[in-house]
Amino acid sequence: MTKTQLEGIYDARKLGTGKMLTLGLQHMFAMFGATVLVPVITGLSMSATLLFAGLGTLIFHLCTKLKVPAFLGSSFAFLGGYATVVQMGMAGGLTQAEALPYACIGVFCAGLIYFILAGLFAAFGPKKVMRFFPPIVTGPIIIAIGLILSGSAINNCNHNWWIAILAIAIIVVCNIWGKGMIKIIPILLGVIGSYVVAACFGLCDFTPVKEAAWIGLPVKWENTAISVFSNPNWSLILAAIIAIIPISLATMMEHIGDMCAISSTTGINYLEDPGLHRTLLGDGLATSLASLFGAPANTTYGENTGVLNLTKVYDPRVIRIAAVFAIILSFCPKFSAIISCMPAATIGGVSLVLYGMISAVGVRNVVENQVDFKSSRNVLVMALILVLAIGISYSEKGSLDIGFTTLSGLAVGALVGIILNAILPGKDYEFGTNAQGDKSVDFEVNRLENKND
Repeated sequence: MTKTQLEGIYDARKLGTGKMLTLGLQHMFAMFGATVLVPVITGLSMSATLLFAGLGTLIFHLCTKLKVPAFLGSSFAFLGGYATVVQMGMAGGLTQAEALPYACIGVFCAGLIYFILAGLFAAFGPKKVMRFFPPIVTGPIIIAIGLILSGSAINNCNHNWWIAILAIAIIVVCNIWGKGMIKIIPILLGVIGSYVVAACFGLCDFTPVKEAAWIGLPVKWENTAISVFSNPNWSLILAAIIAIIPISLATMMEHIGDMCAISSTTGINYLEDPGLHRTLLGDGLATSLASLFGAPANTTYGENTGVLNLTKVYDPRVIRIAAVFAIILSFCPKFSAIISCMPAATIGGVSLVLYGMISAVGVRNVVENQVDFKSSRNVLVMALILVLAIGISYSEKGSLDIGFTTLSGLAVGALVGIILNAILPGKDYEFGTNAQGDKSVDFEVNRLENKND
């Protein structure tokens, strides 16, 4: 480590206990809005989400030799997967609560893909592996995720467009003109601002908050993926796995981008030490474990990288303090009930921005990697992914029945795109030659970089 790098790193022990705890709370505050939004949208357990955000972060730190100052929160990328599997489950007669554990099985398997990719990266290097998952495949998949979800955002906004517009306005203002912590947590501020206004106008029912206990266990057996196997629907299990695994291609690119961003912020190359294979392993293990117990998939958080950049305190122990705070909060059902009472219009307004930005990230991934659309093979690959993914999702059945199982539009589009890219001549993507393109996938709504700052 160079002298310049050391100058940018404070030893957390020299800060004192009070400052360490304050910095840990700040990191938890930064991740909070985005992390709790995923269970609110999907219907997953709020308490389990907080528990496994904390535990997942600690697991990631163990896998990366306690070196990487990263916090793991809920991944937005899998929202389309959860929605798709729930839709298929409800079409088969299940309730949303009964279908969600099947989606968790798919996410568990997606987490295992990280193990495989980590091994391939360690054995062959990222350049050879990434040739099969270029931006012409991952970009359209990401675009489709946002567009498939867009209808649900509008439905939630329809509950009260004034509250939805207020949430959108707060996010936009904070994201564009905010300074310091304000620009790092636009989602959280949008949620709080619109939630408070809705409550003042009597648009929220706080009965569940009154009925909730102060202390309770964060995990319930019926919400876990393991509970499915007491009476399994094997066709839905297979459909969930096929539907959700392709999303891991997009989240893997997000992970690489976040590792690049953290390395750039701290001045330490974490892709070399502890290595990308270790960070992928930690992320995948955290995601698989969380999904087993009914929590969302995990991912490294851009918001927390923003806090690192703001405070210039890069000691990973501060992140681990934030993880402990998240674990403690998970044992308070009353706190989770407050979040769960969020009005649908607030969810709709925030989701409208979020889903649009997911699709915009897909466009960015294609543009910044300078995909050549003069090439017919690239046009065909992208065209088929988009039309199949979106077309099947919005068809009358909403999925494709192939006899032994049902495939979602996203799964069909992703599989066709991967196969076409592999067999058609003219593959021209090489990972590592375009640093801007390699880190162009980030699903978080934040503003870590702005040329006007």
